[in-house]
Amino acid sequence: MAENVNEKLFSEFAPNTTQEWKDKVIADLKGADFDKKLVWRTNEGFNVQPMYRLENMKDLKNLECFPGEYPFVRGNKKNNNEWFVRQDIVVEDVVEANKKALDVLNKGVDSLGFVLSNCKNFTKADMAALLKDICLECIEINFVVCCNKAAILNMFKEYVAEKGFNPEKIQGGINIDPISKLVLEGKFCDPNPFNVVKETTESSAEMKNFKTIEVGGYVFNNSGASIVQELGFSLAAGVEYLDKLTDAGMDVKDIAPRMRFHFATGSKYFMEIAKLRAARYLWAHIVKAYNPCCDCVCKMNIHAETSEWNKTVYDPNVNMLRTQTETMSATIGGVDSFTVHPYDYIYECHPSELGERVARNQQLLLKEESHFDKIVDPAGGSYYIEELTQFIAEAAWKLFLEVQEQGGMVKALESGFVQAAVKATAQKRDQDIANRKENFLGTNQFPNFNEKMDKELCACILEPEDKTAPDAVIETLKPYRGTQAFEAMRIRTDLFAKEQGHRPVVYMFPMGNLAMRKARAQFACNFFACAGFQVMDNNGFKTVEEGAKACMDNKADIVVICSSDDEYATIAPEVYAAMKDKAIIVVAGNPECRPQLEEIGIKNYVHVKCNVLEDLKAYQQKLGIK
Repeated sequence: MAENVNEKLFSEFAPNTTQEWKDKVIADLKGADFDKKLVWRTNEGFNVQPMYRLENMKDLKNLECFPGEYPFVRGNKKNNNEWFVRQDIVVEDVVEANKKALDVLNKGVDSLGFVLSNCKNFTKADMAALLKDICLECIEINFVVCCNKAAILNMFKEYVAEKGFNPEKIQGGINIDPISKLVLEGKFCDPNPFNVVKETTESSAEMKNFKTIEVGGYVFNNSGASIVQELGFSLAAGVEYLDKLTDAGMDVKDIAPRMRFHFATGSKYFMEIAKLRAARYLWAHIVKAYNPCCDCVCKMNIHAETSEWNKTVYDPNVNMLRTQTETMSATIGGVDSFTVHPYDYIYECHPSELGERVARNQQLLLKEESHFDKIVDPAGGSYYIEELTQFIAEAAWKLFLEVQEQGGMVKALESGFVQAAVKATAQKRDQDIANRKENFLGTNQFPNFNEKMDKELCACILEPEDKTAPDAVIETLKPYRGTQAFEAMRIRTDLFAKEQGHRPVVYMFPMGNLAMRKARAQFACNFFACAGFQVMDNNGFKTVEEGAKACMDNKADIVVICSSDDEYATIAPEVYAAMKDKAIIVVAGNPECRPQLEEIGIKNYVHVKCNVLEDLKAYQQKLGIK
């Protein structure tokens, strides 16, 4: 063995070209179209191939850069991938909030986000009570407030000084972000919003690691925007702050390091990793154009949170799976801090203790057991990730330039350019959800058949969040969840069942070909269960008479005929004749004999090309569910 140490393994095998691999795949597809079967078209407008090779890397830029080096595509750090584990605490009572803060700090959290619900009446005494016994030099401290931001920042500065903390060791930030305010409310809250940003940033200069300017990319994400739109519009908003503040006499070295980009992380695992890498790359080049004193000024500070857009009320435990993959992609992508929202916070006024515990531990497990904090940019060099990073960077840059042509972010908002782009994407995604091209486990695909909504839900949970001010001057974005329409429909069924004392029954009528009837029965059960109907399957019937009796015995409201396309021509008319006056008759599939079946009165069909949402609403109407 020793004499063969330097022998190259597999040297006798010639390398395969991409075309040879593609030819092999096409042969295995047995005539099916390669692009239609395997190429994925993203919401961002580019194609994702089923395989990537080294040759895909030849035209990519910045592959030679290292972690911690300009343009920071591989992260801001050189030696580790540390990030702050953040938990937000809604402050209704300052003493209780302080107690909770001290508790979660002992459970692994090292970043606090205080959400002040009563910021108008917040006092210095409240600040002291809120921060009591918290060592501000050891953690990250953040404030989320809706008003009086400058005053609250001053209170915090005074507290830091009074307690003798070193201001240079204070890390964290406050959400001073008038552009996001404009996006959500349709107006600025202050006549001179950028002057406020300038004054607060300058007045807290001694706290050089405390971020006073936030760029709220999460607003676009939670309104249904694509990844490219979230990034492109966030960059445009960031440049708006840079331009306004440099025009007012500030130096870029005093602005950029005090900015924090706040993104939301969705379920597209690899694309979210690439989004964060592309974000740092583009922002570094943008800041470089302002001639900073050193490259370190070009770093992008990123806080991210799990997206609200893709979270569900039904089958909420699945939210844990969503937030876990989102946490993984965000941390691999190199965030500086991250918030995992509890799986139940969508529908609970106060997230459960279990929900908060799971949310914390999702990050802690990645650190302490999976060691995600040890390796910088583990995705670097992946053909797929590097290609995605380049695609997203190019597409986001193109969108950014379009905004700049409008005169900048504020002008683009005033003209409606931003809103129109986000709304168009959101409408397409809504259509994809309705057609089940975009799946939500437990809601529009594979619902829990036995789940019932027993708790009272606030109506706002099922509607877009409209924060538009009465005197708004522009159209606003309205954050929502992609599953709200499905959930509202299913809740109508739950309310109907509660009022009537029974749930509509959808009964499967399988006959004929064993494989086809079982597959179509399973599809139909999954289809109708999305509306909260009681679905009943069985092993099949030998005769129509036997099946009709079973339907009657089980008080079926909807009968779904499940068979093969070839057999529908004979089976469906017989079933229809036996059951047409007793239940709604549905055929599972879209057979060639459909025109003939429709002639005799069979008008209802369920298949993969259906608009599931609209069809289920129609069945609800037929059953008297309003």
